[in-house]
Amino acid sequence: MRARTQSSVAVGGPDDWVLVNASPDVLQQIRATPALQPGRALRDTGIAGVLLADGQIDHTTGLFMLRERGRPLPLWCTDPVYDDLTQGNPIFNVLGHFCGVDRQRVTLDGTAFEVPGVPGLRIRALPLKSKPAPFSPHRECPVDGDNVGFIFENSATGRRIFYAPGLAEIEPHVWEAMTTSDVVMVDGTFWTDDEMVRLGISTKLGSQIGHLAQSGASGMLDWLSRLPASTQKWLIHINNTNPILNEHSPERAACTAAGVGVSFDGLEIEF
Repeated sequence: MRARTQSSVAVGGPDDWVLVNASPDVLQQIRATPALQPGRALRDTGIAGVLLADGQIDHTTGLFMLRERGRPLPLWCTDPVYDDLTQGNPIFNVLGHFCGVDRQRVTLDGTAFEVPGVPGLRIRALPLKSKPAPFSPHRECPVDGDNVGFIFENSATGRRIFYAPGLAEIEPHVWEAMTTSDVVMVDGTFWTDDEMVRLGISTKLGSQIGHLAQSGASGMLDWLSRLPASTQKWLIHINNTNPILNEHSPERAACTAAGVGVSFDGLEIEF
């Protein structure tokens, strides 16, 4: 099986990029992506800013690896995620002893925003049904903004990518975003809802921790199969228990037959 790092993507280019989520292995990802380390000056970076979809550990731990910047790190997140990262897991407070964080507020009213240094990329956030981080102040009483998806739009071409790494339910507004996007990149964490229970490594179902399984009626593959054939469809945020990681498995064959790709390190999409 092909080795993979965790779930982060960079959007933009050719000179500067938005890093969407900062996984624990973000330095490995940066080293493997020359565009993110252009070397124009001492400690230069091609990362113009960071965008967070949630406050989960696997999407935020990499922020520590970006601490040696010479100026505050531009970062966009919702108010609930800000609460997570200043109260439940105070990463932002710790970074204040290093580069600091220049936090920008992400709203859910449909307003598009841009990241300075990445021209022509318009971004909108929308709330998703998923699960706040275990340490979140909202863990037992979720609120809109705990988990969000993003629509990235090329303002020159009008082409769109919908990106949602943590997704437990396809609500009407989510389906609208999927059907109006040219590329859809969605939660591929588990093949079956009881995957980790059957393997004896957890007592919780995938749905209990905020992830819609791929298989079965109204599973992620079922939803993706309803999209137009012209839509690029990719599974992201794939757990290491998921059999689709095995290129020779029947589960991977089912993805291929459905026209759904399994994301991998180094995947590049033009839009």
